[in-house]
Amino acid sequence: MNILVTGANGQLGRELRIVAHESSHHYVFADIVEAEPLSTLLLDITDEAALRHVVDEEDIQVIINCAGFTNVDLAESQPAQAESLNAHAPGLLARIMKERDGLIIHISTDYVFGGAACNTPYREEQEGAPLGVYGASKLHGEQAILASGAECIILRTAWLYSPFGRNFLKTMLQLTATRDRVNVVFDQVGTPTYALDLAQTTASIVENYSKWRLARQQAERYPKAGIYHYTGEGLCSWYDFAHEIASLANHTACEVLPCHSDEFPSPVRRPAYSVLDKTKIKETFGLRIPHWTDSLRRCMAQMEAKNLKAE
Repeated sequence: MNILVTGANGQLGRELRIVAHESSHHYVFADIVEAEPLSTLLLDITDEAALRHVVDEEDIQVIINCAGFTNVDLAESQPAQAESLNAHAPGLLARIMKERDGLIIHISTDYVFGGAACNTPYREEQEGAPLGVYGASKLHGEQAILASGAECIILRTAWLYSPFGRNFLKTMLQLTATRDRVNVVFDQVGTPTYALDLAQTTASIVENYSKWRLARQQAERYPKAGIYHYTGEGLCSWYDFAHEIASLANHTACEVLPCHSDEFPSPVRRPAYSVLDKTKIKETFGLRIPHWTDSLRRCMAQMEAKNLKAE
């Protein structure tokens, strides 16, 4: 199959590039900006004519949409841009895949929740209750995809990190290496997700869909289409996450201290509890998901082995 990956120079896109080396499928990696030395097809996913040209030219059967407006704070002052990238564009991608009888795999977020009090992991069927523009725009994107009637897999994830780009892991490695003390919030709870784990899961879903597509009967619908949750196993606060990072990096000279969220003023409220229930994806696709601490160790070991610096 021919697979288009949008947002290919972000954290997940970079990991999908690595995973694609082990695939028999043809991957096309697209982004709005280049990232040397990566080979990138320049593509604006809000440009319908450009999208249709690429999809037709490359004969795309699957789109993996990793692109989006991900700056949570900036979204509050740029709601139109957030809505364009996070809602309008995914709907457009889905409609194009619907016309081509293909599949869209869309990456969404735990931020679609948070506005309703909850102390048990969120399940896929629970109603979204976003706290800000970013979460609302991502929820609108999910709704646009579902309304298109396209075959879709919507993957909600959270607290993504990798050796690439800007993320909490790399920030904490830099801060704990250069400061005597770091304050990190302890009143926001969720689960860190290694982007490589999510990329491998996404690739396994593509493989499952490919096998089904070869064997399907005419007009048959993909039985595993729907919304799924994927993060690492377990849960922690941002403080716990930072403490584990410092410990594994042996940054013992820096004291990591817990603090409250209101000590870091922000234009948007963040979910205090955003743990996602992963029962559905594990049962449907037969997955075993690593504990977040095990994945963190693997990621940091990779960074050390490849001498990847915390920027």
